[in-house]
Amino acid sequence: MGKHSNVRETPRRGGNNRRQARGVQTRNGNIRQNGKTKMKAWKKVLIALVLILVILAGCGFGYIQSKLGKINFVELDKEELGISDNVSKGFRNIALLAVDSRNLKTNDGSRSDGLIVCSINENTKEIRLISVYRDTYVQVEGHGLTKITHAYAYGGPQLAVKTLNTNLDLNISEFVTVNFEAVADAIDLMGGIEINIEQEELSQMNKYIKDTANNLGETCPTLTSAGKQTLNGIQAVTYGRIRKTTGGDYKRTERMRTVIMKAFEKAKKMDLGTLNQIIDSVLPKIQTNITTDSLLGLATQLISYSITDSIGWPYDTKGKTLDAWYGVPVTLETNVIQLHQEVFGQTDYVLPDSVKQISNQIINKTGYNASSK
Repeated sequence: MGKHSNVRETPRRGGNNRRQARGVQTRNGNIRQNGKTKMKAWKKVLIALVLILVILAGCGFGYIQSKLGKINFVELDKEELGISDNVSKGFRNIALLAVDSRNLKTNDGSRSDGLIVCSINENTKEIRLISVYRDTYVQVEGHGLTKITHAYAYGGPQLAVKTLNTNLDLNISEFVTVNFEAVADAIDLMGGIEINIEQEELSQMNKYIKDTANNLGETCPTLTSAGKQTLNGIQAVTYGRIRKTTGGDYKRTERMRTVIMKAFEKAKKMDLGTLNQIIDSVLPKIQTNITTDSLLGLATQLISYSITDSIGWPYDTKGKTLDAWYGVPVTLETNVIQLHQEVFGQTDYVLPDSVKQISNQIINKTGYNASSK
């Protein structure tokens, strides 16, 4: 693997890293006890949105300040983030990064298996979620062309954000990183979320529900039929894990965004007591460089915002096996142009030379150009 050998393709789970039993009651009546939590990355991103949502309750400035003190604040060097001035005004883009590590105090070679750009249009009060596929072949500063998921392992949130900016020509200066401990609890505390299970998803759901439950030290009922139904925490986590259906990993990222939107809408209607429980469960698992004042301002705005769209990026991609399997944007140039035209409304968008150069490097390395679609 050469220069990629220090990046873990399979997350390590330390046998001594176990949660203390907290007596959290799940929808099936069980009490969640100690156990390894081997979950996929999508649900960590859910926590990032819940972080914002739980602050919405009008419960007093001092109270909120004390709760926000639970978050791990990390400064980024904004001068070294490759921030573009080529994005339409009024768009606030935040990187939501989900890592496969238990310990947010160290990167420990952790990859960001979930990467979502939360794009907030402050003029129209619309939010768009842009899922960047983890295997996307891009330029990572100091490490050449590789999977975008590796950027976090090489340089933490600093390099992960910079990689998004330099390859997608974005203006991201804020990030939220989450690990995998709290999502099933959060969804249980919400009372579950309603999801429509397709027939081809049913067997995969039931196959992996037991696996997810075992990882959490619980039992959980399987589903009896397809169709619209309320999923508890374990079931919702499993829904985001399955990918052996039509659409593969790309469909999995769509499921991830579905769960986020369902949770977003439900959290906006929750009572203060439930929100408080979610706060205490989720916030210690958060790492961000968004200041307390900024979080408070964002929270007061988001109550009137809505998620209007979710997309997977790149729009056009093709698999390629080199030293590993990669998802190659075909081409980076055309995918970035389409992103800026459709998401940011830049009909006259002009791609910078720096992105053109990366796009040409990818073409030269893979042989995939516009005619390869």
